[in-house]
Amino acid sequence: MPYEPPTHTVERSLRATTGAKVIAGVDEVGRGAWAGPVTVCAAVTGLRRAPEGLTDSKLLTVKRRTALAVELEKWVTSYALGHASHEEIDRMGMTAALRLAAVRALETLPVRPDAVILDGKHDYLGAPWKVRTVIKGDQSCIAVAAASVIAKVQRDKMMAELGIEHADFGFAANAGYPSPVHKAALEERGPTPYHRLSWAYLDALPQWRHLKKARSWADGNVPEIEGQLGFDF
Repeated sequence: MPYEPPTHTVERSLRATTGAKVIAGVDEVGRGAWAGPVTVCAAVTGLRRAPEGLTDSKLLTVKRRTALAVELEKWVTSYALGHASHEEIDRMGMTAALRLAAVRALETLPVRPDAVILDGKHDYLGAPWKVRTVIKGDQSCIAVAAASVIAKVQRDKMMAELGIEHADFGFAANAGYPSPVHKAALEERGPTPYHRLSWAYLDALPQWRHLKKARSWADGNVPEIEGQLGFDF
């Protein structure tokens, strides 16, 4: 399906209205997975012309996405990855885990960004970062699209490596997201050491439900856990 290529429109707007010079595009992958970390990439691209075919990673074939990631890692001005582990997701909730991963990525960049373009409508970063949220930013903003592709390819690679000892779960193909193979393995074998144990999919697995982790919050407020996919997905 044809799609409009991403542009530097948002970057140019931020430069003009805020005086920002270094602007990072930020995107995440792994939010809705049942296993593995959530991964965030922060990418700084400047205003150069993007590589041909750049768009949201989800719109690309595995082959094209993988090849494009190699090209992007050399093309971007800089990029960095941040991860929040499945244990941290269980302990903190997804919103806090996303912020942790994003901060880890942003603080690893060689130059601290003056502003951040964050994919989506929710600002999970907050102060002191200057954030512009953009719905479908991974399709419309060059820096965010670059971050999307790099994050997806890197996390897929991580999940394939984690899945070597758990071949029945098919992590190399599903990256920890629900799939028929993944669900069948869960029902038969139970969670691997990499599964998120506070998530709702365990409610549909009576034989493994005792493994579910309940979180308690000191202030009584339970953060929203975005992106959970039920076992009937």
